[in-house]
Amino acid sequence: MPGRKRRIGYTAPIGSVDLAAFDEAGEPYEIRACNDCLPWHAEVHIDDRGDVFVCEWHAVDCEHFKELIERS
Repeated sequence: MPGRKRRIGYTAPIGSVDLAAFDEAGEPYEIRACNDCLPWHAEVHIDDRGDVFVCEWHAVDCEHFKELIERS
């Protein structure tokens, strides 16, 4: 929306995306903090099958979050 101010501060609404923790060769992905939003944080989970994944949380207006959602 043109002219709309992005909400990316600590009080912004947040959303999450689940990402693989390891690549096809079994190597872990490097996790770096998001420079685009303040509420960013990550959690590591293990599902019922024993698969490990990373849940990244971002402000919903974060450009990086929007890119992650489009790719997944």
